Amino acid sequence: MKLSRSKLVYKMLALGGLCLLLALRMNAQVQTQTDATTTGKSTEVNVERGQVVLVDGNDLVVKMDDGSIRHIPNVPESAKVEVDGKQLGIHDLTPGMKLEHTITTTSTERMITTVQSVTGKIWHVTPPTTVILTLEDGTNQKFSIPKGQKFNVNGQMVDAFGLKKGMKISATKVVEEPETVIEQEKKLTGTLPPPPPAPPADMPLLVVLVMHPAPAAEQTVAQLPKTGTSLPLIGLLGALALAMGLGLRAARLAV
Repeated sequence: MKLSRSKLVYKMLALGGLCLLLALRMNAQVQTQTDATTTGKSTEVNVERGQVVLVDGNDLVVKMDDGSIRHIPNVPESAKVEVDGKQLGIHDLTPGMKLEHTITTTSTERMITTVQSVTGKIWHVTPPTTVILTLEDGTNQKFSIPKGQKFNVNGQMVDAFGLKKGMKISATKVVEEPETVIEQEKKLTGTLPPPPPAPPADMPLLVVLVMHPAPAAEQTVAQLPKTGTSLPLIGLLGALALAMGLGLRAARLAV
């Protein structure tokens, strides 16, 4: 048969109240005190540097200082980089930007001391392992006896074999456990790539001269007219040769 919702809620509340009552009664009988003492502390700082190579959506590619390429996929929108006092997101990064990731790890060594004390009348004892005590509220509670545990009986310290039914005893249990607490602080900063250098003021300017050819009408080229020939020159040369021949013959006759 299924329980109705109201009855089920009522039973759950009743069970929770009973558990709480038992816990309060037990805490009232068994006193527990815990202290933490710092015994040592160390700090380690790890710095990674790289340069942005590519930003594709939420994927980031960075070239590290050692030359390795690191692909960081799915960078969350909440991830921020501090650049010149401003918080930049993944979509604000540009190639050439330098990133520096600093991780500070602090390790704190502590000693946790737990002291438990209980007072009651022995109802039953099974040395050296367990003892059942009747507490101040009249309830019986079973306790495990730690190895080497001593009990105060009327001002005298006895072990588990010295316990008898009806004795009123008080016992204190001290447990010390070392603990290491590790804390990490992460900081991501960046610097924008430097602007390209400006040219020096005394750098000469490059002047480009373009030479255009002169129009064909202005070119003066010595050319023979289309109607000129070499016949007059040939006739002149022939006349000179004839005159020289006549002159040589006249000279011979004169001799």
